[in-house]
Amino acid sequence: MNPISTSPNKQIIYWLLTGCFLIYIMVVVGCLTRLTHSGLSITDWSFMGSIPPVNDQMWQERFEKYQQSPEFQKINFSMTLQDFKPIFLWEYIHRMIGRTMMYVFAIGFVYFLIKKKIKKDMWQGFVLLFFMGAMQAVIGWWMVYSGLQSKPAVSHYRLATHLMSAFTLFAFTFWFALRLLYPKENAEVLEGKKLKSATVIFFCVLVFQIIFGAFTAGFVEGNDSHIRPGHIFNTWPKMGDDWIPEQVTMKDSLFENMFENASGIQFVHRTTAIIIVILICFIWYRSNKLQLTKQQHTGITLLIYGVTIQFILGVLTLLYQVPVIMGALHQTGAFFLFLSCIYLLFHLFNKKAIS
Repeated sequence: MNPISTSPNKQIIYWLLTGCFLIYIMVVVGCLTRLTHSGLSITDWSFMGSIPPVNDQMWQERFEKYQQSPEFQKINFSMTLQDFKPIFLWEYIHRMIGRTMMYVFAIGFVYFLIKKKIKKDMWQGFVLLFFMGAMQAVIGWWMVYSGLQSKPAVSHYRLATHLMSAFTLFAFTFWFALRLLYPKENAEVLEGKKLKSATVIFFCVLVFQIIFGAFTAGFVEGNDSHIRPGHIFNTWPKMGDDWIPEQVTMKDSLFENMFENASGIQFVHRTTAIIIVILICFIWYRSNKLQLTKQQHTGITLLIYGVTIQFILGVLTLLYQVPVIMGALHQTGAFFLFLSCIYLLFHLFNKKAIS
């Protein structure tokens, strides 16, 4: 039986899970927008959005605005209006999904407020949810703005902030839905608490890895858009002919090599992937010796399959020099892993998780 169907809050749960799905779609389309180099095609921002170009004059006005950007002047100076239309549409769709998500949350909230389905203990969560959603939009423009100045690329720090704000919004919304779906008063505790520390460590390393995934995708060496961490050393398991090539440590400080060096960023991303594999193997080994709830077992199973698939996708994405489809699948894998980890953490810390 579907546990949602028996919950007194099933309508709110479905609403929150719809929001989670829209966040996932927004992240994937954002990934496609980045992989197709479309993210700087719209050079202005409106909170309520604007209609897309519907005639030649409107398209020409949009293209003229883009022609004033550093990306056009330094990289895409030979681009025609026909070439511009696809990259504009990717960015426009990405923004419209974000606004659709805003409307879904706002309309749903008003509906449940009128129907008096919102309880007092939900208010704090809803206020935080709407604040985080608004901040996601602001951070998105803050990121794009960094690529409209002198350098024809967005800041990889801002890209990572934008990505993690989306993941954080998803985590909060998903946790909120789980809290309504699995009330504590209906449950019993088994031995899952012994996995808490290992799972928290895994989660922290996973977040670190997702951040460096954004760095790997978004960092640009100098003003050359072709020198990115994902487009160099496209070999595995070694980086070229070496395990640690000289380029990884060619800058003056550890910080610069980790965060401002394409080779160093790729090395950190590779190494962290191996650490994640080791951690999930440890969690798997420990879990086999414990009596777990059904939900805890499901969470660990999802993580094991998720890490396996994501690792393979990561290697293939590197070897094939980040093709669009492979890059999108790799980011989807990261999202699935993050979801699975949130699910497991909830059922480890929800002390009375349903067995």
